[in-house]
Amino acid sequence: MPRESRAARRERLGWVLDRLHAIYPDSRCSLDHDSALQLVVATVLSAQTTDASVNRVTPALFARFPTAADYAAASQEEMEEYLKTLNFFRNKSRSLIGLGQALAERFGGEVPRTIEELTTLPGVGRKTANVVLGVGFGIAEGVVVDTHVKRLSARLGLTKEEDPEKIEQDLIPLLPPERRVIFTHLMIDHGRAVCTARRAFCERCVVAARCPSAPAVYREQAQAAIELAATPQPA
Repeated sequence: MPRESRAARRERLGWVLDRLHAIYPDSRCSLDHDSALQLVVATVLSAQTTDASVNRVTPALFARFPTAADYAAASQEEMEEYLKTLNFFRNKSRSLIGLGQALAERFGGEVPRTIEELTTLPGVGRKTANVVLGVGFGIAEGVVVDTHVKRLSARLGLTKEEDPEKIEQDLIPLLPPERRVIFTHLMIDHGRAVCTARRAFCERCVVAARCPSAPAVYREQAQAAIELAATPQPA
């Protein structure tokens, strides 16, 4: 079977996103935050931890540390007390203190707006930087590749890569900037609800008709359902 062209993958992905957006109309970042600083802190904390767990600790954390200077001045012991329910809380405590120090010393306490500057901050890799830029500032320079995006991008035939940065480079040409942020949110929602790590529930997937990983029987059933829905019904 010939490899699908980039234009064909771009068109198919657009169709997939339209279908998913209809199912998840309120898809958004699930980390609670009210500022770019809160977002970068929450995203650092979310590494290898569920967003729900992060959201449970951040209200008290944000109230105690409203500015970058507050994080910079914190002791390791105090920070650990706020983060002790999270995975790797000691390392994350050090990262938040270092993050505050870097922001206060080099960026006037403000969160920078470029990938290059963001990735110099303690605890901030390219994925976190893309989250902050896209969600916090509306700058869709790249694409956030988390575990759900990685899994679904492979199943949807959008990439054959395993490395997140290489996956991102495969995705960028397929997504116009205005759809890059919502793409990640939709992949996460669908990955949690239907296309899970344990099993892909293709029999109830709204994009099975055009998913190369779906068994033929489910692709055919999904396509028939789409055609039936588009057929005018007698009055």
